[in-house]
Amino acid sequence: MDLPSQQPSTQFLTLEESAQVDAALLSSPEKFLTRLTISSQKLLKQIAQEYNVSIEDLTTKQIISWFEKDSKIRREQGIEASFLKW
Repeated sequence: MDLPSQQPSTQFLTLEESAQVDAALLSSPEKFLTRLTISSQKLLKQIAQEYNVSIEDLTTKQIISWFEKDSKIRREQGIEASFLKW
């Protein structure tokens, strides 16, 4: 599985999505969880695409493996080479 570099403009939550969450009648913890869920959905789409499976068919093992690989890329090649930029 080769991981492509994340483009600088790639975001897990767009400004529009963030504004929609802000406008929702939710408590602060609920807004946080909503943002996390939207971001997680986008990340799962990326992982599924790289494994060429549907999100529903992703296994826990595949998700863990994907994070291990991205972490290894970050350690060995630097943060710009990894998908996740943190």
